[in-house]
Amino acid sequence: MSRPPRRFLVYALSLLGLAACLLGLALAPGWSWGLATLACAALAAMGTHDLVQRRHTVSRNYPVTAHLRYLLESFGPEIRQYFIQRDTEEVPFSREQRSLVYRRAKGTIDKQPFGSLRDMQAPGYEWMNHSLAPVAIDDDDFRVTVGAGRAKPYAVSVLNISAMSFGALSANAISALNDGARRGGFYHDTGEGGISPYHRRGGDLVWEIGSGYFGCRDAQGGFDAQRFAEQATDDAIKMIEIKLSQGAKPGHGGILPGAKVTAEIAATREVPEGRDVVSPASHSAFSTPREMIDFICRLRELSGGKPVGIKLAIGHPWEWFAMVKAMREEGEHPDFVVVDGGQGGTGAAPLEFVNRLGMPLTDALLLVHNALVGAGLRERIHVGAAGKVISAFDVARTLALGADWCNSARGFMFSLGCIQARSCHTDRCPSGVATQNRLRGSRLDVPLKAERVHRFQASTREALGEMLGAAGLTHPSQLGPEHIIRRVSRHEVRSFSTLFDLVAPDALLEGGASRHPVFADYWDAATADSWAPPVDLQQLRNSKLV
Repeated sequence: MSRPPRRFLVYALSLLGLAACLLGLALAPGWSWGLATLACAALAAMGTHDLVQRRHTVSRNYPVTAHLRYLLESFGPEIRQYFIQRDTEEVPFSREQRSLVYRRAKGTIDKQPFGSLRDMQAPGYEWMNHSLAPVAIDDDDFRVTVGAGRAKPYAVSVLNISAMSFGALSANAISALNDGARRGGFYHDTGEGGISPYHRRGGDLVWEIGSGYFGCRDAQGGFDAQRFAEQATDDAIKMIEIKLSQGAKPGHGGILPGAKVTAEIAATREVPEGRDVVSPASHSAFSTPREMIDFICRLRELSGGKPVGIKLAIGHPWEWFAMVKAMREEGEHPDFVVVDGGQGGTGAAPLEFVNRLGMPLTDALLLVHNALVGAGLRERIHVGAAGKVISAFDVARTLALGADWCNSARGFMFSLGCIQARSCHTDRCPSGVATQNRLRGSRLDVPLKAERVHRFQASTREALGEMLGAAGLTHPSQLGPEHIIRRVSRHEVRSFSTLFDLVAPDALLEGGASRHPVFADYWDAATADSWAPPVDLQQLRNSKLV
């Protein structure tokens, strides 16, 4: 018989202490035994309440001891800063951001007295300008139709659940996310780990196809068209997303150790139980931009005409340009592109990849948007974006830079109760979100957390509508770079429209790319036949030194 986990030690000791005190009180009645009995009884009652209540997953996983954390938090920002999690660059999100999500998810008041918590004079501070002619927005269910003209177009909400697979998240976490998506009418990206039973609770799905082809792979790990078609025609699947790379670890494959490949994981990914599962760094179904376009068309046909797109973190700009040229030359294109910022990623990834590999979302989104505009394709291809999108302002800022909708991973993890313990890779997540430990994961209450997922998305969407109305706009599609302002120094502010280089419509087709340095260097020589560098880079470097 296995011993109880150490996290239950204090609760177990309180029960033993209570029993010992009752015995002592019976054998030698006295006030000292009485006080000790009351103390142990209080701890035992607290621990029992922690185990049976369903609102706080951390308390269910850490009876009694979790209250130490809550106690420290109650003392104020100084204690929180030095004893809980310091709001430094080492913490991906500040307490202010987490608090915003928690309040919206729980339906509590998100008002702030005594003005902004931020230094508005600090360089880097950003805001959205308001109008003296604000408007009222009655319906904040903002959507954009992807795949118009296809057999099965889909109306995408302005904020959706970004890719997090079953395996990275627990069964209860996936169930709650899907339930929340169903209640709110927004989509739930499966992540590359395949479609589990926990994804099938009625929420709209975007099926992400990674290089491991989980859910549609053959015995050798390659793409299986028949298995894909069997799943892709499911009505719950609204769009297909081919993952080329991700923000957390671009250009890096993954491995799931055999010890973690449980029967459920094996069934979901269609791999042998108990054996290592390797995700290659690149796809085997295509090896050039032209072949990628053919693969997109094939998936669209096999799925019965559903929108098919790609997701990528931008690296070498010439590779993205090669894809755009393939779209132009083949006369076909993905229905959507999801841009994953280099600052994204919710689980474990190599430290150097997290910090120093992959283009940040702002730069990546601008490059994608500019290339599609300049190539005359932007009206036919929709753009989603992900990368630390939490608040309504984050959404507005991202849409102003060219996105049509946003995806969020950590925002929805926070709504599930994630406390950012940063133990995702250890399988000891205290909130039951990022773990495959059955006991820990089962403590996450699915109906309660599903409602919080729904409420967070709805509240953020409502806040976005209020911000748009205050700016005199009626729909997110009216947002442009002129609406977002950044302080670049203590004495200067600039709008995004003057801060960033923007390519004019069809400029790349008319030879006007030279005004933008990245396009001037790489666009003309990029080829749809290869991902390879378009020019002799040494020659390019030498030309810049002359």
